[in-house]
Amino acid sequence: MSGSGTVKCLMWDLDGTLWDGVLAEGDAVQPRPSAIRTIRTLDERGILHSVASRNDAPHALEKLREFGIGEYFLHPRIHWESKVNSLRGISESLRIGLDSLAFIDDDPVEREEVRRFLPDVLCLDASEVETLSTRPEFVPPVSSEDASRRRAMYREDISRTRVEGQFPGTREEFLATLDMVFTIFVPGEADLRRAEELTLRTNQLNTTGRSYSIEELNRYRSSPNHRLLLASLEDRFGSYGRIGLALVECRPAEWTLRLLLMSCRVLSRGVGTILLSYVMKRSQESGARLRAEFVPNERNRSMNVTLRFAGFRDSDTLHLLEWDSDLVPPPPSYVKVRYGPGLD
Repeated sequence: MSGSGTVKCLMWDLDGTLWDGVLAEGDAVQPRPSAIRTIRTLDERGILHSVASRNDAPHALEKLREFGIGEYFLHPRIHWESKVNSLRGISESLRIGLDSLAFIDDDPVEREEVRRFLPDVLCLDASEVETLSTRPEFVPPVSSEDASRRRAMYREDISRTRVEGQFPGTREEFLATLDMVFTIFVPGEADLRRAEELTLRTNQLNTTGRSYSIEELNRYRSSPNHRLLLASLEDRFGSYGRIGLALVECRPAEWTLRLLLMSCRVLSRGVGTILLSYVMKRSQESGARLRAEFVPNERNRSMNVTLRFAGFRDSDTLHLLEWDSDLVPPPPSYVKVRYGPGLD
């Protein structure tokens, strides 16, 4: 695997992998106890699950529900088409990069096809189920409270998407029905584990890709020359959790945005610039010029576009963009912005 090396979602084959037997041949399939243990263990760590299986979908889904594990699988792809297409579709639905996916299957031909066309996906033999949870790719370096709710948050997002698909108005009109509240606050000590996790997991909307430990973040939180900010989002369907982080170095004449990131889970909610706008406004009020550190890579092009549209331009220093506009983008009209103690 490329990228961080940590798996964010495990894709399961069914016949001969998750359960013994072949469903379409009339076998009385039974789930493997080791598979059930692995599913539950990884779920507690915030690792998601889905299904890529050649099977009859209604029958297979019924069996998963019968075994009490149907709720674990997000956006399952169960049909008779290529598993390569299934994995691509699941990746898009979850908004998770292929290099953060793993695929487990008992069939070497299926695994080889995935390796050939999706080389970033980690392919595993079904015989590895027993020891899967001990592999380093399945042991996140940090696990927060938000991680333990990750599947629930994705389930809530599926509900939003379903309601949106039935909504008769425009996208902005639908977003206005969500009653979104975006909160910016200084993290407490209990928030630092999630802040560290964000720096490790967030790739697409990330200015540098740099990770920070809890100890480093705590030092910045206490530093008079830095501002460390977290952002959370909630709506009428539930909480998205802590989804954004900004680290700003503050000098009298110059502020430097050392890190800005937003979870890709809120990419479609139109809130991606709210935290950035807050930093822009505060630097403007302080009379300091604002620069943003930006280190381009294959995955953070979206953040580059965000910065450019906000008025950041190339500077004379490598990896530093300078804000050369007086216009601070206002938050969307359909989002209520709140501030924690000491912020406004």
